[in-house]
Amino acid sequence: MIAKNDHRPAPRPLVNLDLDLVRTFVTIAALGSFTRAAEALRLQQSTVSLQVQRLEDALGRRLIDRNPRAVRLTGDGETFLLHARRLLDVNDELVSRLTEPAVHGVVRLGTPEDFASRHLPEVLSRFSKTYPAVALEVTCDLTLNLVERFRRGAFDLALIKRERLSGAGAGGLRVWREPLVWATAEIDLHALEGPLPLVVSPTPCVYRKRATEALDRARRPWRVAYTCGSLAGSLAAVRAGLGVTVLPKDMVPADLHVVDGGPLPGLRDTEIALLQRERLSLPAQRLKEHIVRSLG
Repeated sequence: MIAKNDHRPAPRPLVNLDLDLVRTFVTIAALGSFTRAAEALRLQQSTVSLQVQRLEDALGRRLIDRNPRAVRLTGDGETFLLHARRLLDVNDELVSRLTEPAVHGVVRLGTPEDFASRHLPEVLSRFSKTYPAVALEVTCDLTLNLVERFRRGAFDLALIKRERLSGAGAGGLRVWREPLVWATAEIDLHALEGPLPLVVSPTPCVYRKRATEALDRARRPWRVAYTCGSLAGSLAAVRAGLGVTVLPKDMVPADLHVVDGGPLPGLRDTEIALLQRERLSLPAQRLKEHIVRSLG
């Protein structure tokens, strides 16, 4: 019997992803820049560009739209990123369990309290599961205090708030950016009479400085109605109607109202940068890599 010709196209062979290329792509997505990714990965920028091209060629899909001002993921890039992060997490956990059993020690991390309470628990939990022999010492404080303590050698790594596009003065590697908004229990701020009551952290505080400078530029009178060093205490004061506060948009609780613009002045985005000691221990280096990848 003569077999009939099968005209169906042969299935496309499966692609075995090169995890070095995947890690480069995830780092670019996290930092929003080929230059910053090259710095974080300690590679030449030309090497980073070549690795992205190799990854796109392997997948047959364009993952990143490049232009002189920004790096943006395509639709395929966004889809790939969701799975790529999980792929790297599984890889790093497996490798650490089998080939890095000696990774142990203490890593000292400083962070603003509000950022730590909202964004870090899951990130640090995954790191602890991957490196169970590494002890984390996490300290929450105001950014200016964190910077001063970092300079005195109190931390291996420190997450700090900084002004957007002012990284040269503050230093560090940007790992997060988010819009700032006003948060209040009041629905109609137009009805408020007299200076605007503010709920703020003690000085020095980046958000407090950002709020007062924006109001001064808008020539809107203000007064400090409530000062509290903890996020929980500040939110309680806002809920009680004692004043308005400034928060990253993603951190405003559902029971408070977001005011992004009028009748209050607009606020610039906030940035979180990662400071690191000149010579990091292996556990600290692993935490740095994990934070950069996760926060993106």
